[in-house]
Amino acid sequence: MGTVAPFPRSALQVGFDRGELSRILDLYGRMVSAGHWRDYAMDLGRDAAIFSAFRRTAENPEFRIEKRPSLRNRQGQWTLFGQGGVVLRRGHELGPVLAPIERRLMKLVAE
Repeated sequence: MGTVAPFPRSALQVGFDRGELSRILDLYGRMVSAGHWRDYAMDLGRDAAIFSAFRRTAENPEFRIEKRPSLRNRQGQWTLFGQGGVVLRRGHELGPVLAPIERRLMKLVAE
């Protein structure tokens, strides 16, 4: 019972940090409780980390939130894609990129 070795992290994989994932999952939970989303998927790859939200499991994602650190100094590392793969919002911060989904949630709750 000697030394505890840290879990090796792969430098070849992009991921979400705790704050980012917490914010995304909070939004996901509110959309689930509003009855709009039912499933999600995460893809952590070499170039990007992707969070996809689905209305139903067997569909294409309604929204895709993508983090690409290689675009950090250009147009921003965050991108929000719509259902057809259309770019809805790009930015350097996660909050403003999630704003269109937040507005939709407010409309769902108000109905």
